[in-house]
Amino acid sequence: MVRRPLGNHHLGHDTLLVTSDTTRTAAVTDTTRLGRLMGGARFVLWDFDGPICRLFAGHTAEDVAADLVDWLGSRGLHGLLTETERESPDPHAVLRAVDRRHPRSDLVEELEERLTQEELRATASAMPTAYADPLIRTWTGIGVRLAVATNNSPRVVRAYLAGRGLLPCFAPHIYGRTQELRLLKPDPHTLVRALSAMGAEPSASLFIGDSPSDCEAARRAGVAFLGYARNDRKGKLLREAGAEAVVDSFEPLLRLLWGRPAR
Repeated sequence: MVRRPLGNHHLGHDTLLVTSDTTRTAAVTDTTRLGRLMGGARFVLWDFDGPICRLFAGHTAEDVAADLVDWLGSRGLHGLLTETERESPDPHAVLRAVDRRHPRSDLVEELEERLTQEELRATASAMPTAYADPLIRTWTGIGVRLAVATNNSPRVVRAYLAGRGLLPCFAPHIYGRTQELRLLKPDPHTLVRALSAMGAEPSASLFIGDSPSDCEAARRAGVAFLGYARNDRKGKLLREAGAEAVVDSFEPLLRLLWGRPAR
């Protein structure tokens, strides 16, 4: 069972929101521009790790990447990766590197399953992103349809959302990593699958992500993009990638939605 960290799972104008991050002022201070971006969205696609939660809050991604590298070494495949790849803090980078050399192989399948199992373990200590839970519930309540488009395993997303009581807000529209690793973002594959399944026009859709690859995937899918950055470094990377709207808190979005009539 997924543990439920103290978080923002109740909604109301007078509700005290106990958040997982320190509340900060949104980087986008022009609420008119932010409202216009949100106002045209009848479909909202979310990246998972970052915007919805910090999946590796207590089970670091660096450790997971190192474990994958060690597992390859135990099979005599240490030389399969370059030194840079072996030192990568990103488990997806390790997985992609192996897939480039042995695409669609049993080795890649086994490595991907090991990563999925590590992600599933991480859900027990994952930390909800501040204001994400009530924002999701509010969007659902006013008739906006939601989906997840992520490079994480869809099994992991379902486990986390079920533990937070949020699965009905998204199901069945959860699109994540498959055996076709070349289709991970920045490829727009997961976004296109979500749009197609929901019958959504890209012009009526918004994608929330926290990485340059998310920004690129949105651009290639023709979908408006809202960047979420929990620190200045991530915000700088998003703006350098071309993100025109970046927030470091979802609180302003929630307040804008509170003032919007139901669809």
